[in-house]
Amino acid sequence: MKVRCFGLLCLLLLVCSPSALADDWEVLGSRLVKNRAERDVIEVTRKEGTFKKIKLRVKRRAVEFFDVKIHFGNGEVMDVSLRSKIKAGDSTRAIDLPGKRRVVKKVVFVYKTKRNTGKKRAEVVLLGR
Repeated sequence: MKVRCFGLLCLLLLVCSPSALADDWEVLGSRLVKNRAERDVIEVTRKEGTFKKIKLRVKRRAVEFFDVKIHFGNGEVMDVSLRSKIKAGDSTRAIDLPGKRRVVKKVVFVYKTKRNTGKKRAEVVLLGR
């Protein structure tokens, strides 16, 4: 009986651990960005759903973010000052959206990347939950 309870407790801890819950972010869209300072837009490709938080994940090369504007379904715009350099494979902090749950239409961001003679461009992925 003790062994069975211990096994169930271990299974419960494994399922509810932060690492098991860490990947519940949904991809809302992505954009290959240019190799210089620029302004870009990620149009949300998901047709339905509301979100409480978003974040930007960077792939391939580092990106330095300066400003992010989140456009909601009702026409409101939220301005977020990030001022963060995000390495490839990392993400921005989770950005809490005002209200209960919001429809996100697009995200406009101002950024720069290091000039690179190679063809490897950074990709910015918009995630929501």
